[in-house]
Amino acid sequence: MDTRAATKPAPRVLGTAARLASVDIVIPVLNEERALPGCVRTLAAFLDDRFPLPWRITIMDNGSTDATWPLAAALAGEFDQVHARRIDVRGRGAALRAAWRDSPADIVAYMDVDLSTDLDALFPLVAAVASGHSEIAIGTRLAHSARTRRSLRREVVSRSYNALLRYGFGAGFSDAQCGFKAARTDVVRPLMDKVEDNGWFFDTELLLLAEHNGLRVHEVPVDWIEDIDSRVRVVRTAADDLKGLARLAWSMSTGRAGVRVSRSEPVPRHPDAVVARPRAVTLARFTSFAAIGVLSVILFTLIYLPLRAFWSPATANLAALVLTGIVNTEANRRWTFGRVRRSTMHVRATALSATTYALTTAAVLAVPPEAGRAAEVGAVVATYCLLTVIRFTALDRWVFSRTRG
Repeated sequence: MDTRAATKPAPRVLGTAARLASVDIVIPVLNEERALPGCVRTLAAFLDDRFPLPWRITIMDNGSTDATWPLAAALAGEFDQVHARRIDVRGRGAALRAAWRDSPADIVAYMDVDLSTDLDALFPLVAAVASGHSEIAIGTRLAHSARTRRSLRREVVSRSYNALLRYGFGAGFSDAQCGFKAARTDVVRPLMDKVEDNGWFFDTELLLLAEHNGLRVHEVPVDWIEDIDSRVRVVRTAADDLKGLARLAWSMSTGRAGVRVSRSEPVPRHPDAVVARPRAVTLARFTSFAAIGVLSVILFTLIYLPLRAFWSPATANLAALVLTGIVNTEANRRWTFGRVRRSTMHVRATALSATTYALTTAAVLAVPPEAGRAAEVGAVVATYCLLTVIRFTALDRWVFSRTRG
């Protein structure tokens, strides 16, 4: 038996074992004559010494009026693996769109010129994509193990904004706007065809579209120190982001955010693995759904009865359905259908609840007043139970469908 220590394994490869995945790290710049030289020299030295994959740096000037462009051109002449490009359209999104669309690399990435994010997180970021595990990887300053130093104002704005993404869009990532991201080139290009923003909202729009279309976004906790010379205007950027979110929500709800992209699907690794058949999966889902359905019926009854003492049948029914529907949909999203993340889920669930409301209200109004309260409650609860059975198919095939347009 050979007891010699094994040699250090080579990094996993994207696509084929014939070669290592290449990485293009883009640095978008706008009037950054002070920060650019130090950034490029520091980054190039780090990559030469500690980065195991083939790499290049692309300086992307988007409309600078100072000495940024001459400096970028000089740096490109100084280093063989540094390239410089210039476009007249301002905005980080415009710079990334132009650089990523024409990049020859397998993986495209970007970082801010101030190097606020510690470079030790770069390989873990890229490795998640190069291994084929994820299509996109992002740095996060909001993970428990991340270490950051920034002003209270930026901390509050960042956490509030990302909370809005989690609870308003069901986003699975925690930090949309950290300037530290990587993606498979063949995946990000069709996504960019749907991204409309050319400014700071570009990152958020790209990530929400990625999750909307079933792609996996991997997060890497980072060490991050705020540069007080940043070009970010927090209040203006926040206002633009809110406008972008409204536009994107409409695009998702109308079905215009679907993109045909190549994404990894889970397959068993063991050659003799026994995989659950679709029928068994459906039975497990239905069992979970049935348990949630029973609790929902009880909750609906407990809400309807006291409200009926003050309100009309239609109004009491509406209030009970709204409250129960929110609980039921969220419970099924978490435990029955596997935390599906898509904004159209809320629109479709609302449409399904409206149908349920119409039918249950029709049932309760069909009961004559002289029949008494017990008959009225019995009619509405019986109709709700019947619709709950039908609701499973609607949730499975429509509301929580993983099929992307």
